[in-house]
Amino acid sequence: MSTMTVSRVINDSELVRPATRERVLAAIDTLAYRPNEAARSLAGFRPVHIAMLYEKGSAYIADILFGSLERARVHRVQFIVEKLKGRTARLSDLQRIVDDGVDALLLAPPLADSPEFLGLLKSLDLPIVVITSSGTRIGLTTVRTNGYEAAREMTRHLVQLGHREIGFIAGNPKHSASADRERGFRDALAENGINCHSEWLVEGRFTYRSGLEAAERILDQAYRPTAIFASNDDMAAATLAVAHRMGIEVPGDLSVCGFDDAPLASSVWPPLTTVHVPTDELSRAAVDLLVEMARARQSGDLRRFDDQVLGYSLVRRQSDAPPRKPERRSAR
Repeated sequence: MSTMTVSRVINDSELVRPATRERVLAAIDTLAYRPNEAARSLAGFRPVHIAMLYEKGSAYIADILFGSLERARVHRVQFIVEKLKGRTARLSDLQRIVDDGVDALLLAPPLADSPEFLGLLKSLDLPIVVITSSGTRIGLTTVRTNGYEAAREMTRHLVQLGHREIGFIAGNPKHSASADRERGFRDALAENGINCHSEWLVEGRFTYRSGLEAAERILDQAYRPTAIFASNDDMAAATLAVAHRMGIEVPGDLSVCGFDDAPLASSVWPPLTTVHVPTDELSRAAVDLLVEMARARQSGDLRRFDDQVLGYSLVRRQSDAPPRKPERRSAR
């Protein structure tokens, strides 16, 4: 068994198979082993400094932050948080962070969707991990879920309930996650022989206000869908609000589903059926990787670390149901 595997178990890394973890823990218990921090320092491990970079605050960013801080405490590494305010500030702030001796960077979405920013990052000689629900990033290590498959599964769920007329509120077109979720929606419709109505596919910005505007555009039409799938929970919650204001019963007249499983999803009425993205697990796995990458670099190991893909789940609550008869769907 390798030293790296034992180190991962000691540091409670999630990158170790359960069976391997059990064998290592049994050996540790038999030998009464305890990690020696002084020995680590003598072995050449200096304290690791990680900086989390984000652009705009949100409940999703807060979840990433809390999970990362918890994991940083376990690893006994220094963790700082930096908000970047626009393109010019990004350049100067990033240089300052690097000059201050940061060993690794954690990127919260959607920073990794900026080509200019990615170009700058690739010139840095630092371990970098991106948390995302879209695809891999060339030259960067990612910890992610499969947003495309998740959106596809949610759309299939609505189809299985009997819906054939489904609206979709897309996310910010500048975010790669938006394209993946819309593609999953479209592909699920196509594989079931269902048309994607352009008038029911409206662009949002992942914000509550944009969700209000998008839902109004869809529900104020002469003939409306029986279900709306929004690209995140904020926009799904906004859709609920518009439906309530228009006297549309959810889920009787309209099923509404979201994405992310943010705290908001279970606090609105009715509680949202949504895709659960394991944000806390993503953030913990990202910190695990960064610590391992930084310590490997300290020992001269410059190898490429593999991306980590975590699962998602569909959480069904009370905002979806089979559709009613077509005459109940006309605008009021």
